[in-house]
Amino acid sequence: MDADPQPTDLDRYPTLTPAGQRLLSFLKEHPHAPIYRNESGNRLLPEEVTRVRSFESEVAAAAIDWRAGEPPRWLEEFTASTYADVPHYRRQGTPPARFEDILSISRADLSRDIASFVPDSVPVERMINFRTSGTSGHPLLLASHPVVAASYLAFHKRALRRHGITLLAGAGEVGVVLIGHQKKCFTYVSVTPTMNEAGLAKINLHPDDWRDPEDRAKYLDDLKAEVYTGDPISFAELLTLPVTWRPRALLSTSMTLLPGLRQRLEERFQCPVLDLYSMNEAGPIAVADPAAGGHVLLQPRMYVEILDEEDRPLPPGERGEVTLTGGFNFCLPLLRYRTGDHAALDFSGPEPVLVGLQGRPPVRYRTTSGSWINNIEITHALRPLALPQWTVHQAADGTVTFRHAGMDSLNTQLRQILQSILGDGQRLHVEQQAFLDGKVIQYTSDLADPATT
Repeated sequence: MDADPQPTDLDRYPTLTPAGQRLLSFLKEHPHAPIYRNESGNRLLPEEVTRVRSFESEVAAAAIDWRAGEPPRWLEEFTASTYADVPHYRRQGTPPARFEDILSISRADLSRDIASFVPDSVPVERMINFRTSGTSGHPLLLASHPVVAASYLAFHKRALRRHGITLLAGAGEVGVVLIGHQKKCFTYVSVTPTMNEAGLAKINLHPDDWRDPEDRAKYLDDLKAEVYTGDPISFAELLTLPVTWRPRALLSTSMTLLPGLRQRLEERFQCPVLDLYSMNEAGPIAVADPAAGGHVLLQPRMYVEILDEEDRPLPPGERGEVTLTGGFNFCLPLLRYRTGDHAALDFSGPEPVLVGLQGRPPVRYRTTSGSWINNIEITHALRPLALPQWTVHQAADGTVTFRHAGMDSLNTQLRQILQSILGDGQRLHVEQQAFLDGKVIQYTSDLADPATT
């Protein structure tokens, strides 16, 4: 995340106090600490700390109450300022009379020329950037800012409050541990100025990042972090460790969290497990709430449409591509940005809800009877299982290969589930692997789908 080659601690922590320095030393020099391979920091100037705190208050109090056919009041002004300040849109002239006539953009557009999507008014001196590979084949270099990075917490707090949790960690305490489980992982320690320098540690549970694999549980127990964040892969690894500390909440991001794994985590740690819909381009977008029937939106200044392939908004209840406008990253204002994820919008309650959220484009699989099923049917059938990660591929000859990073003991059950969906006599391979490295595309097929050809 650091933009300059050799930043100092003053660059990384402009408001650091002696107490904050002691906490950083504790995190790095602990006898069971991992091998921290990187340096990072909050980079917040004093006036920016005040700005982020004010933003957190605004997010906490704001309502998300726009309805179908009634977009939020800020949308028109946001669109006009984006067309005036962002090179990609300024080249197009004035905005169309109808918002729905604005052409959507995708990850591929950002990948080709990210600079043209950064407003001219953003001072480059304070900008930071980070890279993301994703699963779409379009690596991204994303523009951001220390204030933007610090503002993620506002939406995490909003999600936690929905589950009855208010963060309390402060000076001398560890607020958040970000947990990964990868062969290579960016790891560092920092403090959070808006929480009186509560500590933050980004760690990798892969044994290669530790002097002794047994140190993993010891370190986590000594940190006594208020919240763990991670993805289903890292949380599945966490379940294998003899950790005794119970955080107040777990926040799962990046990948589909099956209810079976969520239940195991809740039983083990005796705390809520939140399933966040989040992406690097937009930050935290929504949080799953079973009572609401789906994922409830988190950003007051994010407008969500469900589009068909022709950029036409679909009515409530119809599935299409989740498309975003707005956001809190003032270095990358989004205007009809197609996420590659699919869901329907529901307005039956007091706020918009994403229903049936599914990452990446839908894929259909041919059954032994010759009929076709949507991949979401497979996801639903897998709900009871504690699977952290999986892929399903159908070859041109109809053979289905299911790879997963769960336990060997699940293979028989998985075979039964897939046979019940795809039909008796389905040629099927179920393969358990210790590790599916990084993000993967869950659903793929070599078969031509008559619905799309």
